[in-house]
Amino acid sequence: MRDPYDVLGVPKSASHAEIKKAYRQLAKKFHPDRNKDDLKAKERFSEINSAYEIVGDETKKAQFDKGEIGPDGKPRFTGFEGFGAGGGAGPGGSTRGWRTGGGAPGGDQHFEFHFGNEAPGGGRAGFDPSDLFADLFGGGGRRRAGPQPTRGDDVVATATVPLETVAHGGSARVILPSGRTLEVKIPAGIEDGKQIRLRGQGQPGSMGGEPGDALITVKVAPHPYFKLDGRDLRLELPVTVYEAALGGRVPTLTLDGKVELTIPPHSNSGRVLRLRGKGLPASDGKIAGDLYVSLKIMLPETASSDLDARMREWRDAHPYDPRAKMS
Repeated sequence: MRDPYDVLGVPKSASHAEIKKAYRQLAKKFHPDRNKDDLKAKERFSEINSAYEIVGDETKKAQFDKGEIGPDGKPRFTGFEGFGAGGGAGPGGSTRGWRTGGGAPGGDQHFEFHFGNEAPGGGRAGFDPSDLFADLFGGGGRRRAGPQPTRGDDVVATATVPLETVAHGGSARVILPSGRTLEVKIPAGIEDGKQIRLRGQGQPGSMGGEPGDALITVKVAPHPYFKLDGRDLRLELPVTVYEAALGGRVPTLTLDGKVELTIPPHSNSGRVLRLRGKGLPASDGKIAGDLYVSLKIMLPETASSDLDARMREWRDAHPYDPRAKMS
């Protein structure tokens, strides 16, 4: 198995953030969903995940850098201490380890194993060769645990949706960092900036671990008429001079269609009227928002000599100063 740093294309001195960034870029490039008919890409994706399992984990990375584990995550053993001539106890002695003896005819050496519980006369009572490996590799008959299942990373993405979808509910297509496309259900009344969690749609786990989640942030697209203010909506409504002066009922937009809005007589530009419950609908324990309509007096788009004459007549007969309080 290749060195995990070489697999991810990062130096040994790389930070955790740099390693994670390299992993995500490679995982996105070689993900099976993007290379369905490429067996080499699938093998490369598996190799990338295995490498990240080692150097993406702080503990395993430190063990690998010290040479305690290999690129496959398994412990490395370089030998046994006390294996050699003259390393044992004296005659008749007993040790917890290897015992060597010399002086046999011809200069040959022999090895004896003494692990306690000796039977009378120096014999071994109930000796099991597997006890040797139990003592050397953890004791008590327990084996070291192999690499454990690891949960996959969460991924984040943004769903930009029309205001009408937020008001009535619907769905949106989202492209994940892996390149995979998801259809996300948008609940009616969700607020701008809220997150939707899609369980199991993140990065795959390793060694049989469960996949991560996808965290989708909802962003409301700008609307040509409405401005979103929390759960409320704001609308600037153009009105004529005579509608503002005389009052009356005028049609106005809402997210549920047009309704009749009553304008009080002598209304100025900037006057705000409220339509209760015409903002975002009730959701997640929160009540429905309101629609605030701001009046904006508009003159005719084309000039009118008759209007000009009437305004001069009004100016001369009924002068007033709307800026008097500003002096």
